[in-house]
Amino acid sequence: MNMFKKKKKISIIAFLFFLIIVFYFFFKVSDLVRSGYDRQSRIVELVKSIIPNHYIKKIKDNIFFISNLKARNEFLELQVSKYEQGFEGQKYKTETIDLDDKKFQLNYFFTPFKRLDVNLGWNAEKNSLRAHYIEIKNNKVFLISGEGQTIFFEKENLLNNSLNFQNLPNNINYLLKNNNEELIGIRDLHFYKDQMLISMIVKSEKGITINIYKADLNLKKLNFENIFKTNEFWDEYNVFSGGRIDNFDDDSILFSTGFAYIKNAAQDKKSLLGKIIKININTKDYEIVSIGHRNPQGLRFIKNENLIINSEHGPKGGDEININKFNEGKKIKNYGWDIASYGEPYFGPDLYKKSHSDYGFEEPAIYYVPSIGISEILYFEKNHFCKKKCIWASSLRANSIYLLKLNDNNDKLIPEGRIHLKRNRIRDIDYDQDLNLVIFLSENVPSIVSLEKL
Repeated sequence: MNMFKKKKKISIIAFLFFLIIVFYFFFKVSDLVRSGYDRQSRIVELVKSIIPNHYIKKIKDNIFFISNLKARNEFLELQVSKYEQGFEGQKYKTETIDLDDKKFQLNYFFTPFKRLDVNLGWNAEKNSLRAHYIEIKNNKVFLISGEGQTIFFEKENLLNNSLNFQNLPNNINYLLKNNNEELIGIRDLHFYKDQMLISMIVKSEKGITINIYKADLNLKKLNFENIFKTNEFWDEYNVFSGGRIDNFDDDSILFSTGFAYIKNAAQDKKSLLGKIIKININTKDYEIVSIGHRNPQGLRFIKNENLIINSEHGPKGGDEININKFNEGKKIKNYGWDIASYGEPYFGPDLYKKSHSDYGFEEPAIYYVPSIGISEILYFEKNHFCKKKCIWASSLRANSIYLLKLNDNNDKLIPEGRIHLKRNRIRDIDYDQDLNLVIFLSENVPSIVSLEKL
């Protein structure tokens, strides 16, 4: 009898222990459903590889429907607040993040731009109109929406509780109508001296193409004109467009293009697709700087080091940051796409060469498997955020900023951690030396976020 009671007691304890574990995991997963999970977590990746996506959605919508409903309600309330505040640019959240021995404070401000509809999927054409861009010029911060709306605010307002946006009219719609074109999306905003440059994907009877436009900086109205046509056209919408711009010298800029889902285009020197090119602003003459790029999402030229640094999306895995020790007039460097990649195809056999150098291509300074959805990059040199030479890489899929150190030979990047921001897809990022702030655009609300090191 005593043995029976003992076994019963052990069974009850074991059952209670099992219930505690079940409830712990239930509330843990509920919290992940509500506040967002780390897409780079190996445990999450393992679970997602075992359970098909449609089952994951059913589990989320049914078993964790309360957490899912709370997340939706919180987001809808945030969207209502954003709509009601209009152009005020209210600060709606402040948080502190610890990373090893570093501490960062982030302040979130509303923008008046529409939200990226992530439910449509990455290949939905409408999503191309929801990618917004930001750039600092003197004492002002300028933004352009994916639909071509331009606004600005005084950068000192980043230290206040509201940004107080001002609308800045432009002629983009007139330009498109006059040329019988349809806007597919903006792909960058950049300043060359006192001129605002944008890259824009447009659709005409010839197909879809990407070009560069400029406008003299005028706070009453921006009048854009086309200054560079790629004259490359493709029939179907895709996300492989590139489009980043950076200054090179007093007469020239750098411009990146994606391969536009056209096989072998990135390797074809007669095509401008899948390339980084140097363009003379005055003469419009251009030369190819590097080839073999898939979809460049970040671009920086470091003049004192003579380095061209770009980030680009891989296929399923294989996002890269490439460093070109640029020697003008020398051999055009080849970064391997669509022959070499550390990623793999979404469908079908993996035919990509994994080593780049074994096949005559440039190795990336760093690559990521799984993909992080890499976006714009920053370069720092001996400042508040960096002891020597650093790269900060923003990301869409990973909702993070990756902190990297450049080695002494300027050819490798060493990871130093990442700032994980949960539900914050980061499209564009910039740095202001005067305020010592990093600012970036989060697509999910969307909002501007200022980041300072405490």
